[in-house]
Amino acid sequence: MAATNRKVTIKGVKDGLIFLFDDQCDFADLMEELQHKLENTHQQILTGPLIHVHIKLGNRKIDEHQEEEIRELVRKQGNLLIKSIESNRQRQQDEDTEANAKNFQIIRGIIRSGQTVTFDGSVLYVGDIHPGGAIICTGDIYVMGSLRGMAHAGSGGNPLSIIAASHLRQTQLRIADIISRPPDEWGIEEAVMEFAYLKDQAMEIDKIIHLHRIRPGIFEFKGE
Repeated sequence: MAATNRKVTIKGVKDGLIFLFDDQCDFADLMEELQHKLENTHQQILTGPLIHVHIKLGNRKIDEHQEEEIRELVRKQGNLLIKSIESNRQRQQDEDTEANAKNFQIIRGIIRSGQTVTFDGSVLYVGDIHPGGAIICTGDIYVMGSLRGMAHAGSGGNPLSIIAASHLRQTQLRIADIISRPPDEWGIEEAVMEFAYLKDQAMEIDKIIHLHRIRPGIFEFKGE
């Protein structure tokens, strides 16, 4: 008889347990099987000393609510303590972000019409980009000034790059190979710093205070 596809595989390792999650099935089905195994078929692991659990999501991407649902389910089970929840997608994003951070430049000046400047990595540009001027970078672009020309972030093909500016009134934005909509379609008229990013292969724009939604932990300050 053929074995059924496992949505959750539990393996013992030297420092605890690894939960391997199938990344193709529906999340609700995944949670149902996890609950069944913890409450019925794997009771022997819920006794004894504290056991550390490392959860491997594969290529699955989860949101904050789904992560909390996983933690809550495991938290209820005796002596299990989640030490990590790791996604291949998140790890790649973290590696790309770290690589850009290591190659971060701060430049001051003005890019005028007809001028194009290029950078490897991410750049903080203190100054204005005039209409007809262009700034191109393999990482993120942050403009402390008015961006009224062309900006191309992630020029090497990184779709996780962003473009931010104190005054975002561009003629054209590009992230990887995606080109922005016309500026008059953005719909944000407030004088606030904004940033552009890709979501589902389309460019979106938001206020800079919401950057943490796509870059968890960035610029986070933890007070007493």
